[in-house]
Amino acid sequence: MTGTVNGAQVLVRRAERVGYLTLNRPEAMNAITVRLGAELEAGVRELAPLVDVIVIRGAGGNFCGGGDVPELDRLRGQGREALAELFLAFRRALTAIAEVSVPVLAVVEGNAVAGGFELIQACDLAVVAADARLADIHARFGQIPGGGSTQRLPRIVGQPRALGLILTGDRISGAEAASWGLVYRAVPGDRLDQEVSELVARLIGGSRAALAASKRLVREAAGLPLEEGLDRELAAVLDHLVGPAGDAAVAAFTARGGRR
Repeated sequence: MTGTVNGAQVLVRRAERVGYLTLNRPEAMNAITVRLGAELEAGVRELAPLVDVIVIRGAGGNFCGGGDVPELDRLRGQGREALAELFLAFRRALTAIAEVSVPVLAVVEGNAVAGGFELIQACDLAVVAADARLADIHARFGQIPGGGSTQRLPRIVGQPRALGLILTGDRISGAEAASWGLVYRAVPGDRLDQEVSELVARLIGGSRAALAASKRLVREAAGLPLEEGLDRELAAVLDHLVGPAGDAAVAAFTARGGRR
């Protein structure tokens, strides 16, 4: 796997039913390059058929500091098409996260700014240290978000808060991000690994098919009228229950004596 390659910018590891992707540029706060984006996409797609959940985190105590400024400046000098590849490589990685059937979990500590903040938005779940620092800092440097904040963030936290974060570049803590519904859960930093382990255990303990269908339905919902989304949900539920998965669900419920 990629993680065995010397100098990899994204380390890839599999432990039975769990895949781990580590952004591996700690000296640059795991800043995003064309190569890192490509390796992240490849790692997500490589692991997805082999595991039941993928965990993404950063090396060196930070999640991700956004785009790599030296690389951005170098590509800018080569012209529009070369510069576009930095954003497109990252966009393809975020698209892969949405497209794979397994849940993708971001584990966040330290700084998660600009592209790192946008990576959190693209993941299915995020667990963050309560004192982590999250921000879309593009406005501070006269820049426009290029990793999806203008599109994903309003869908997650609503337009007023999205505009507030994007236009000011204000930082929020992991605890604030959880209170806004931007991340799934915030915990004290010394409990982060334990919380992640417990959450991963719950995810891999579920039905892979059911989780995949639920992820797909939620991901599709933003682009659909409510009634069409409900029709798709009903079709998915019936498809699931009339087959072997339905037998397994009833058996599991019966084995617990009807306790929920």
